[in-house]
Amino acid sequence: MTLSGHAHHAERVHALLQDRSAAVRSAVAASWLRSVRDHGLDPEHWRRPESLDEARLRHAREQMSPLLRAAEPTLDRLLDAVGDSGCCILLTGRDGVPLQRRGVAGDDDDFRKLGLWTGAVWTEACEGTNGIGTCLIEGRAMTIHRDQHFYTRNIGLSCTVAPIYDHLGRLAGCLDVSTCRRDADRGVVALIAAAVGDAARRIEAAHFRQAFKGVRILLGPDGGEAGALIAVDRDDLLIGATRTARRLYGITDERLAAGLPAAAVLGDGLEEGLSDAERGVVQRALARAGGNVSGAARILGVSRATLHRKIKRLGLRLCQEQEILENATLMAVSAAPVLAHAKLGRS
Repeated sequence: MTLSGHAHHAERVHALLQDRSAAVRSAVAASWLRSVRDHGLDPEHWRRPESLDEARLRHAREQMSPLLRAAEPTLDRLLDAVGDSGCCILLTGRDGVPLQRRGVAGDDDDFRKLGLWTGAVWTEACEGTNGIGTCLIEGRAMTIHRDQHFYTRNIGLSCTVAPIYDHLGRLAGCLDVSTCRRDADRGVVALIAAAVGDAARRIEAAHFRQAFKGVRILLGPDGGEAGALIAVDRDDLLIGATRTARRLYGITDERLAAGLPAAAVLGDGLEEGLSDAERGVVQRALARAGGNVSGAARILGVSRATLHRKIKRLGLRLCQEQEILENATLMAVSAAPVLAHAKLGRS
């Protein structure tokens, strides 16, 4: 970008801000307006992005450690998909600071100079309109492409971003893929956007499963929209839901705290899903106990009679030898009161 191009960008920003209706028509224009009116920024300012010191960066990572751990496999796969295209990947907290980064080593110097590095502060208040900061304010996926950025020093970048929500449905940060390659046209950016959106949902799902480890996790029945996961306890009460599931089924923290039956939210379509989940739990317990029902009951923390009823209701079959043994045991248990009564009568 030439100096005249930079000057033209600044002029374009100031000219658009004279149009009072522009902010209503365009999210970018609304962000430019916030950059000037709310944050007092100048598009021609050339100072590099602010950065956290090591202590503050370390603290921020500790605060986000469960989500960062859940994200690592997805970040690695995403790098395999876009790394050779001159892209870098940033996973930020909700304060707009990248806490994890992936990129090809040969591109590191360029991205470091641009501030696309861990610890940099990419809020709108600091950097004006940009992928990370504007995504966090808007709360939705977006691309800030080249001269849509506020600062002239950033107009060579194309940044595609998706928000990431934690296991409680709260905004936790965002996933950004940025490139400074001139051949990254809007067609390429659209493909990157699809990959970023899919990766963000995978990170949310991994974090949700990690947060509710050991609990039944079900996919919502309404066509399986990506990310619509719910956590259900032994009493078939909802104890957790991803943001997508909350939006689809009207799940709130208040309804969860009050004790929300899964069927009341998801309807009859839930029954089959719950049965499948319960069947898997019972089968795994039987396998661990070598087919022994009493042992499996101890593993599950239920009575032997309760487990037998579950086995019958779920349509499970024991191996032939175990079935013979269990039937004999049941007959002995059933006959015990009769024998005791007969013995008492003789005495």
